[in-house]
Amino acid sequence: MNQIKIMNDILANKIAAGEVVEKCVSVVKELVENSVDAGADEIKIEVQDAGTKLIKVIDNGSGMNHDDALLAFERHATSKLFDEMGLFRISSLGFRGEALPSIASVSEVTLKTSLGDVGTKLEIKGGKLVSDEVSDARKGTEITVRNLFYNTPARLKYLNSIYSELANVCEYVNKMALSYPDKKFILISDDKVLLNTDGSGNLLKVIKEIYGSEVARKMKKISVFNDDYDVDGFISLPEVTRSSRNHMITLVNKRVVRNVELNRTINDAYHTYKPETRYPIVVLNINTDPSLVDVNVHPSKLDIKFSNFEDLKELIKKGIKDVLDNELLIPKIEKKEITTTRPKVEVQQLNLERESIIEGNTIDYSLFDESSLEVNEDIVEYNNKKEVSYDEEKQKVIMPEMYPVGLAKGTYIICHNELGLYMIDQHAAKERINYEGYLKAFGNPNSDSIRMLIPLTLEFPSNEFIIIKQNLDILKNMHFDIEESGINTFVVKEHPTWIKEGYEIDSIKKILEVLISEEKNFTIEKFREKAAITLSCKMAIKANMNISTEEMESLINDLRKCENPYTCPHGRPTTIFYSNYELEKMFKRAM
Repeated sequence: MNQIKIMNDILANKIAAGEVVEKCVSVVKELVENSVDAGADEIKIEVQDAGTKLIKVIDNGSGMNHDDALLAFERHATSKLFDEMGLFRISSLGFRGEALPSIASVSEVTLKTSLGDVGTKLEIKGGKLVSDEVSDARKGTEITVRNLFYNTPARLKYLNSIYSELANVCEYVNKMALSYPDKKFILISDDKVLLNTDGSGNLLKVIKEIYGSEVARKMKKISVFNDDYDVDGFISLPEVTRSSRNHMITLVNKRVVRNVELNRTINDAYHTYKPETRYPIVVLNINTDPSLVDVNVHPSKLDIKFSNFEDLKELIKKGIKDVLDNELLIPKIEKKEITTTRPKVEVQQLNLERESIIEGNTIDYSLFDESSLEVNEDIVEYNNKKEVSYDEEKQKVIMPEMYPVGLAKGTYIICHNELGLYMIDQHAAKERINYEGYLKAFGNPNSDSIRMLIPLTLEFPSNEFIIIKQNLDILKNMHFDIEESGINTFVVKEHPTWIKEGYEIDSIKKILEVLISEEKNFTIEKFREKAAITLSCKMAIKANMNISTEEMESLINDLRKCENPYTCPHGRPTTIFYSNYELEKMFKRAM
């Protein structure tokens, strides 16, 4: 008796469903992508209990006739791919022909569809057709999926919580709305509208619907291209960040994709503009010839491979840096009025347009609750409109000229000019100045060095000794005279002149510690960067250290010469700004 047999279609579809339909959001994704491919410009998604009980997708796309509706639930039946050559130039979102049969095999599906004449209604349970009848003639398609995974209890058991599943659905629909701002998306959960875009084609309006008007005002347009790729979209100013990478949204030919390298490239472009543990809000659409990308990596079609990937990464990184370099990045303080339950009581609160809650040595930049903010409907006009005095000053110099008047709490330099009031964190400012100086010194070392009166002897464990020995040439190129001296021991006889007097031993030890710590992922660029950050903090003015007016002026002048004077190397702000208007509002001179 033969042991190898061909499995039946229902069993094959259940196995395929394990890859195609992993969660509730997987069903939403496949159905919404079908609606987009059908040419719909209005797509309504309804879910109950995050989709475990019901998922309904209604569109006004092209619809199907009776025969196509039946055939759509057969494995590998598709209207989007017909030959092998088409696999290398995929322009539709779906193409594998697995989604509908996989979904139908693990749920109860009702399909209503029509080309605009006679409609078709199909009911399928567990992959078996149970009803086939005539339906209404509304052009488009309506698919209802009930009791997902009812016949695969193991998969149902391992679904996440209702809230987690709903969050995944919201995240995906948000990304689709950002991918297709020219299509109207409505998301309803348990009769509550969570998203409703207008389909006007204005991407910034969609960003406003998802993130709120305050975030939309701080999004900046990016548009760059090379021979292979055309990248456009919006990136947030460094003050607008989130705690996860989920808000760095990359689209390829309007397809939502997932690529770790792309996210890393975007995050690296913000290096020193924000804390390392915070991530920007970015919406980038990468347009390219379909033959240059491969989306057939996984049935989910989220993973993607690129041709000429290094060129794309460099294009994105340069484009983001160019946008940031052309912005005045000093956060502005605004007065925020909060009404409480007590009558006639008004609470005034300073708001850096981001929360500044210090936790150890990090700052949480989560935005304030935007529900109490007034929504400016004409976001595009607001974004393009120049704030006269503030932006005109930006055009003259990289950072406004300001004049110190004193020191608060031994840490914050108080300055002013005709635009308003400034506060400078003296430690963060000095860190930035030191960082750019050290980075330049490491990258372009001069030949000047100082011979130590008493050579410095340093002993290391054998593993660390080997790492330093392997990289002695790097240290010598920086004009350190360092030699082996016995077992696991080095002697430092000379050091470059840029090391601060009185801190020679600490500085040398810090540099060698960085060299050791970067051993696994060592590159000269990473070493220079890490060493510059480490030394810049060590040699900076500390908090609660009083400095003279002359030292304040010198610090401000040096800060204004920096390429990025707005943040320290760790991404914390060096300067914040109170406009004249906000000051007058706080003192009730302006209402």
